[in-house]
Amino acid sequence: MENCWVLAFLLPVIVTEAAVIVGGGVGIGVGGGGVWIGGGINAPSTPTASRAYTALQAWKSAITDDPVGVTKSWVGPNVCSYKGVFCSDSRDFMGNPAGEVVAAIDLNHANLQGTLVKELSLLTDLSILHLNSNRFSGSVPLSFRELSSLTELDLSNNHFSGAFPATVLYIPNLVYLDLRFNSFSGPIPDDLFDQKLDAIFLNNNLFDGELPQNLGNSPASVINLANNRFTGTIPFSLGYMGIKEILFLNNQLTGCIPQGVGMWADLQVLDVSSNALMGHLPDSLSCLSAIEVLNVAHNKLSGSCPTWFVL
Repeated sequence: MENCWVLAFLLPVIVTEAAVIVGGGVGIGVGGGGVWIGGGINAPSTPTASRAYTALQAWKSAITDDPVGVTKSWVGPNVCSYKGVFCSDSRDFMGNPAGEVVAAIDLNHANLQGTLVKELSLLTDLSILHLNSNRFSGSVPLSFRELSSLTELDLSNNHFSGAFPATVLYIPNLVYLDLRFNSFSGPIPDDLFDQKLDAIFLNNNLFDGELPQNLGNSPASVINLANNRFTGTIPFSLGYMGIKEILFLNNQLTGCIPQGVGMWADLQVLDVSSNALMGHLPDSLSCLSAIEVLNVAHNKLSGSCPTWFVL
């Protein structure tokens, strides 16, 4: 950093990504949030805090429109004071207090426009990232696979596009994935249904191709694949899933409704409407003791209506 020589003759200098930290605790920081100068109390107090500052300032620089001024508070090194950023106390491996870390970011309905940046992967303690109803576009950075603490990722109702963001399959603790109401396109990977996800929302995108045959491997309780362009048949691998809600409506699916659907003892919602499914309703549907919503309308089904089927 070229400006360091001005202070070098006074005190030893340690350069970090977020700031120039000068011996004795005095700090000078330059970033998207402005310039801060002062003693150690004003500088990021830990390496983790410094990384969080770097990440959020990089992201702020990539936000091109902020109509309600959410990021106006994203100034200075105290990232826990930033609007939409939530921190929690952390402890080191010995159980001693280790300062606050960024545990959640909730910017739902902020109407922000911009892109996601690779530096967000520096937030290794981040557990929740909710960005519902904004105008973020582009793709999900490959570096997101480094978010080892992330459990919930909600990117719904934005302008993301391109192929399914495969990097999310490498987030080790992710259980909630919400990509609905975007413009993702192309096939979805088989590996998606081998993850330990409890909720998968892919509806209202431009996904196409056949559904992976291993869909039945998923431990998810909710899977929404509605309003895409999927073709082919509903996989016959469906069997003893613990699924509670599964929605296939408004795609281009053909073939029959698999008999295995009747094995879903916990199923409450099944919607296969507005496809091109054929054949009879399988008798196994009568075994769905927990069913609350069963929609098979607007298909090419044939045969008489079963006596157990209550309209």
